[in-house]
Amino acid sequence: MHIGFRSMNTLRDPAPPVLARALEERGFESLWYGEHSHIPCSLKTPYPGGGALPEPYKLMMDPYVSLMAAAAATTRLRLGTGIALLMERDLFSQAKTIATLDQLSGGRVLIGVGVGWNEEEFANVSRQPWKKRYGVLRETVAATRALWRDDQAEYHGEFIRFDAVWCSPKPLQAGGPPVLMGAMGPLGTRHAAEWADGWFPVDFALPDVTAAVADFRNLVISHGRDPDAVEITLQAMLQPSLDDLKRYRDAGIARVNVGVSVDLWDRPEAMMPMIDRYAEMIPHI
Repeated sequence: MHIGFRSMNTLRDPAPPVLARALEERGFESLWYGEHSHIPCSLKTPYPGGGALPEPYKLMMDPYVSLMAAAAATTRLRLGTGIALLMERDLFSQAKTIATLDQLSGGRVLIGVGVGWNEEEFANVSRQPWKKRYGVLRETVAATRALWRDDQAEYHGEFIRFDAVWCSPKPLQAGGPPVLMGAMGPLGTRHAAEWADGWFPVDFALPDVTAAVADFRNLVISHGRDPDAVEITLQAMLQPSLDDLKRYRDAGIARVNVGVSVDLWDRPEAMMPMIDRYAEMIPHI
């Protein structure tokens, strides 16, 4: 099992090259940055974690630019989005951005995706229906894969339609980087089982990880797919112990992404001690 590290990616955090080098030197497999291009001041959509919106959400940098800086400072560290809001960017520009990052990093990119939680943010940048967002995301990923794969790519779906185009460069990874679906509820999990390269749940939504993994694998099988081909990455918000990590590994989790707890998101001095603590666990899992 691999250990990744997630960060809010603000100017208060260690700079991406500094953080990436520290992670690679300590045996971490990957670095993960989330995405919010903006946060509506209305705050009409409740923060899903409960309570007030943490300030770092308002300060997040661009994940792809930061991951490119991390890539330039490392040679092995994988580079992930956790998660990217694919529906909130121009399809063609985004496909090119990710493909360029994959090429320049030597094929180290992983794309965690999700539908997002802020309806006003979505409405500011997309005319697609919020209530159909899972279907829109499915088509967004399918269309992006076509752009990554085909010399003359086209897509004709319910929400996304375009005739043949040239869109290069293609990613270094054949067919494009793996796409991991961030979802916990029944609908999102079904989508992950149906079309994603991986499932990307959060640990507090899975009180029984072993049962959740078994249920997900059965769901993948029900869609006629090989469950061994759909990797599971666990977003750890609850500071797992070494025993927890071993339990996740034995349950079939391929990767666990750790990071500082929400109350420490704006205290970068807490980050390196945590990284060092988990670096000591990596040889044991």
